[in-house]
Amino acid sequence: MDIDDSLYSRQRYVLGDSAMQKMARSAVFLSGIGALGVEIAKNIVLAGVKAVTLHDCKQCEVWDLGTNFFIREEDVHSQKKRVEAVHSRVAELNPYVQVSVSTDVLDENTDLSFLKRYQCVVLTETKLSLQKRIDHFCHSQQPPIKFIGCDVFGICSRVFCDFGEAFEVSDPTGEEPKELFIQNISQENPGVVTCMDSRTHGLQTGQSVCFKEINGMSELNGTTHQVTVLSPYSFAIGDTSSFQPYAHAGIFRLVKMPKTFTFETMEQQLSDPRLLTPDFSKPEAPLQLHTIMLALDAFLEQHARLPNIGCLQDAELLLKCTEEISRTLKNKVSFELVRSVSRCARGCLSPLAAVVGGIASQEVLKALTGKFSPLQQWVMIQPLQSLPAEEFAPRGDRYDALRACIGESLCLKLHTFQVFMVGCGAIGCEMLKNMALMGVGLSRCSGEICITDPDLIEKSNLNRQFLFRPQHIRKPKSTTAAAASLEINPELQIDAHLNKVCPATEDMYSDAFFSRLNLVVTALDNVEARRYVDSRSVSNQKALLDSGTMGTKGHTEIIVPYLTESYNSHRDPPEEEIPFCTLKSFPAVIEHTIQWARDKFESAFSHKPSIYNMFWQTHSSAQEVLRRMMAGESMEGSFQVIKLLSRRPTQWEHCLALARLKFDKYFKRKALQLLHSFPLDTRLKDGSLFWQSPKRPPSPIEFELSDPLHFSFVVSSARLFAGIYNIPHSEEVRGTKITKCEYLYQHIETDETVKKPDQLQMTVSSEEERQAISQLQKAISSSSVTPGRLRMTPTFFEKDDDSNGHMDFVASASALRAHMYAIEAADRLQTKRIAGKIIPAIATSTAAVAGLVSLELIKVAGGYGFELFKNCFFNLAIPVMVLTETAQVKRTQIRDDISFSIWDRWTIFGHEDFTLSDFMNAVKVLIIPKYGLKQLFVL
Repeated sequence: MDIDDSLYSRQRYVLGDSAMQKMARSAVFLSGIGALGVEIAKNIVLAGVKAVTLHDCKQCEVWDLGTNFFIREEDVHSQKKRVEAVHSRVAELNPYVQVSVSTDVLDENTDLSFLKRYQCVVLTETKLSLQKRIDHFCHSQQPPIKFIGCDVFGICSRVFCDFGEAFEVSDPTGEEPKELFIQNISQENPGVVTCMDSRTHGLQTGQSVCFKEINGMSELNGTTHQVTVLSPYSFAIGDTSSFQPYAHAGIFRLVKMPKTFTFETMEQQLSDPRLLTPDFSKPEAPLQLHTIMLALDAFLEQHARLPNIGCLQDAELLLKCTEEISRTLKNKVSFELVRSVSRCARGCLSPLAAVVGGIASQEVLKALTGKFSPLQQWVMIQPLQSLPAEEFAPRGDRYDALRACIGESLCLKLHTFQVFMVGCGAIGCEMLKNMALMGVGLSRCSGEICITDPDLIEKSNLNRQFLFRPQHIRKPKSTTAAAASLEINPELQIDAHLNKVCPATEDMYSDAFFSRLNLVVTALDNVEARRYVDSRSVSNQKALLDSGTMGTKGHTEIIVPYLTESYNSHRDPPEEEIPFCTLKSFPAVIEHTIQWARDKFESAFSHKPSIYNMFWQTHSSAQEVLRRMMAGESMEGSFQVIKLLSRRPTQWEHCLALARLKFDKYFKRKALQLLHSFPLDTRLKDGSLFWQSPKRPPSPIEFELSDPLHFSFVVSSARLFAGIYNIPHSEEVRGTKITKCEYLYQHIETDETVKKPDQLQMTVSSEEERQAISQLQKAISSSSVTPGRLRMTPTFFEKDDDSNGHMDFVASASALRAHMYAIEAADRLQTKRIAGKIIPAIATSTAAVAGLVSLELIKVAGGYGFELFKNCFFNLAIPVMVLTETAQVKRTQIRDDISFSIWDRWTIFGHEDFTLSDFMNAVKVLIIPKYGLKQLFVL
């Protein structure tokens, strides 16, 4: 299968081409297409494996409607098998994946040899004895078939992985290794390397680094050495005493080494499990859950069923079984937790299935690709505390599985909820799916989900925004997502908008709008929008659920009135900006050349044309501008605009010539300028060389039409010039001869604190002023100043359309500048990611983060106490999951008995004729007694 760049663009930044190709050759067997199985199927089909076989023998039931988002009412009425009902809907998620169906019996007597054609086997809703048998078979194969077993029983869940006795991972973390500059290398045994960067090296003892571009101790160049960390800024590498003395410069980079992981079979792991601990405040919880779930397995084996909902006799039987197993594992278990698990084991929390499905799906991708560290070997998750006994009995509707877990009263609260969700992208689609399954915002209960997103659906969205299909491309995300959610649950009340939530739309999203809400959910991809929505939520005292992902990483933050701090209560450190002089003259790493190329694009093809249009919209004619300039009047931007007018091309050949001139300016004359100002032997006041790390001396590039990189730059530049000047372009390129120009050497800025100058505020000499007047006079006299020539068409950077030439320009310009400065060039994929500020994304982490947020939504509806809300950070690549208490809101003390927080308000309701005197009287009656004040001073 060829990789479709537009479909998998965000995922490729997470997995890389090699892993994507491995997946495209792999087959997966997935048994159990209930709540958990369909989540896993969705995620791995979106990821792009070659083939998936869906196995299931059960028929659709009513409560599948509240747990399986691909089962419809007509499937239940017609008594379809689950796997047949979901097959076509899973298959349409990705046309590149072969999705097949199996309904054969899978039990202790089944010949398992058919599994040899799969690289990974995933079991859900499978008895433990059968899981052990199939795992043993997979473990014994050569090479081993990767095995994953996972279950959701009501409020608890587990995932188990066995990838064989020796599973090699090529890239354990997936992190991009950074290059750091060297300050010094000692000539001793061991040699000590000291970093130049103010950042710590981040290395660990035993890791390896490679060296390059060292002057003096050149023996190290191109070699790899194991390090012993001495401090955050230094490390030892072995004997350097016989090498040449270190002079200057040099770069080191972490070398990623393959790592081999060893797995035991499930049979071996049951009695001595290796468990991931998500919540460090409860280190005993994973083993307790393991014990209880083993007791559930035993109950299922003995009675051929799970404990009945609310059955006290079954709860006692499960408790006895748990006590026996806990003695074997030497572990104490909470009796109350056992009873809660027994009561709801038949139920299912669909958001928990989403979390476990995301984790298990990522393990499938690891199994197929050998990328990222696999789970070793169990993870147990129990997101909700036990609830008091009430109406958990089934009522024969789609919410029975949820009701068994949280009770009827909490279900009703969810049905009546008024939710406002901002953003309908990847997280938004998953959130809508979860809310639809739980029945959040039902029309018959006066509930509602209001969603808004101004964006349209692109092809690249289809890889992770699973509510959208190819026929939806270029349609609004919000209305399309709303329609898809109603297919999952027709009882929903959804109001879809196409607006941004910002100060400009406060008349629509007013205080009155927020006042009727129970909850706000953000599904956004930028910080500023989050901060604004948070400020509106706090001012209206509404709970806010925030989340985000970056590749395999995800986070959730729960904001509850009066209990927690808000999103704006903390700020991430500002993104480090590249100094202006570094971008302009002294690039040191490939990120600098990519950002330079992006800036050149913005300046030449977006900013300057916009300024040009604004100028001529303000000034009615060229004659008027000439008159005012000759009268000595200053007009902002006039010199830059006149320069653009005088040099404006009229034919495709002129655009080529202009692009050819740009090549010389950027890649030849700039280098000559720098070397003229700072010859290679230039020294600083302390006697050290000017051109030493991180500064690199440039080398001028002579244009060669036969060089593909040179050709690409000229053609892409010419196409972009033709676009802004509205000139039809041709793909024909002629080797236009450019007359050599005399070049006036200029000042070079070296101060890293200097900011980029405002292009409209540049000083203009009297000679330039005279030249501008002359150019404008010439243009007017030649009758070339027509209305059409006083307009340009700005071009705005679009990274995802390879036909527009935007990435061709940025990639070629960046690579040429990298060559000029002897920097290793980036490939097109890396260039696109950096230039487009692309956030890597994959469906697995999106599903997990939305599931975690939806679980907290239940807690908000249930009015849980502060200590029960959990924020989460996870990285599925490592893997790690950390659940923490939310940050408690800070209170400012005024005096011993009076304090306030960001959530406190004085609310006084007035009327149409409300006066200041009325307000003061209301304060005296409502506020002064509340705080024990004697009087109120008004200035």
